Amino acid sequence: MDVKARMQQLMDERGWTIYRVAKEADIPWSTVRNMFKRNTEPSIATLECICRGMGITLPQFFDVDNEMGLTPEQRQLISQWSKLDADKKRLVSELVDALND
Repeated sequence: MDVKARMQQLMDERGWTIYRVAKEADIPWSTVRNMFKRNTEPSIATLECICRGMGITLPQFFDVDNEMGLTPEQRQLISQWSKLDADKKRLVSELVDALND
């Protein structure tokens, strides 16, 4: 799998820049930039940080063909969730928790 292409796809879906990925992943901007400019491959630890920042799991990152069986509605929710900042994610989580009580 082309990790850089997959990252670009996920960034495009979210409307994110390299800077936003680094900020959300809490990793140096230069780390993400080097992946694109110098074609360096991220470590698993870095990729896990990036996935966490994007609101997905590592298996979801590699699930290009939707083999995990997510419905279109679930994929849309994940995509929307990924665009939220930390405060909004917390609010949504609290709302969902309240609705499930």
